Amino acid sequence: MSNTALDRWRLVLGRFSQRQLPSGLSTQQQQRMEAALDYLYAREYRGRGLREDPGTSREGGSGPPEFTVPSWLSEVRELFPRETVEIIEKHALDRYELKELVTDPETLAKLEPNIDLLKTLLSFRGHLQGQVLDQARRIIRHVVEEIRKKWESEVRQALSGRLNRFRHSPLKVAQNFDWRATLRRNLKHYDPARKALVLHEQKFFARNTQHLPWNIIMCVDQSGSMADSVIHSAVMAGIFAGLPSLRVKLVVFDTEVVDLSEHADDPVEVLMSVQLGGGTDIAKALHYCETLIEQPRRTVLVLVSDFIEGGSVVHMLAAVKRMKESGVIPLGLAALDAEAVPQYDAQMAQRLVDVGMEVAALTPKQLAGWLSRIVALR
Repeated sequence: MSNTALDRWRLVLGRFSQRQLPSGLSTQQQQRMEAALDYLYAREYRGRGLREDPGTSREGGSGPPEFTVPSWLSEVRELFPRETVEIIEKHALDRYELKELVTDPETLAKLEPNIDLLKTLLSFRGHLQGQVLDQARRIIRHVVEEIRKKWESEVRQALSGRLNRFRHSPLKVAQNFDWRATLRRNLKHYDPARKALVLHEQKFFARNTQHLPWNIIMCVDQSGSMADSVIHSAVMAGIFAGLPSLRVKLVVFDTEVVDLSEHADDPVEVLMSVQLGGGTDIAKALHYCETLIEQPRRTVLVLVSDFIEGGSVVHMLAAVKRMKESGVIPLGLAALDAEAVPQYDAQMAQRLVDVGMEVAALTPKQLAGWLSRIVALR
């Protein structure tokens, strides 16, 4: 086996493999890489009760460097590519619960903002204090803006009204393109030499707009399994709140219910108020949402949850049935995120369907399309 291959195996297996792979790492950089990896992954061996012996120490008896979390993170970022750094950071948080990554402001300032880091911050929300809160807000704002940029245009288009196929608009929106009228209008510009139709003018349908606003009540389960959906729900509430055709109420819950409606237009503030984890009392949350209903026939309740009820199932089903009978349109979302791949209680979801709730797992664009169809029917 070549020295390069041996070096790679040493980095994979760590310094506890020194007796079997005694060749040593060939460069100072590789030795630094092993030390940085060992700082984190040696916890795996210690967690299994494996004790270090003198035979595993480094040449010269110096042992591994005495890292602090900030210095270790700086070393990792210097030595490894960005994709690898993200994996190492994720392992540090999820597998080894290295809480210093999100409770030390110096360390947190160096972390790359992404949705996984945001989920971790929400999980440790109760431990965030002082300067850490400022760094947490920076990360939340960055991730929220990335999600908003991805979905806002499509959501706004879907909810801007039904196509009016009898009237055209000067606004050039691809979703409203009238290809038949465009072809007819440009037939006179056909170029025989190129055998192509030259489009001098494009036609776009107008959209009908709703004058009476709809009321959207978003009731969001903040249990740990719903992290992605909580984040996307906050962003969607912000987008909805910016549309004149919608009035938005936002409620989050575990075993307690928190009304964040005054912050519905500010996803950053919403997520700064959320802490993932805890139990689930859907019935209590639905009872509270009932008090927010003013015009039942123009109200949509969006329950975002895995439907694992820790409260009264009887009361939960009764609340959904009452709202449905009053004219409210109830929608249960087992997932609201970019992938829409849910983990949920399928039997409980079926019981909710039986009392009148439509249940699905949707992306933000699909939710906007669903709301558009509902609004068009009334």
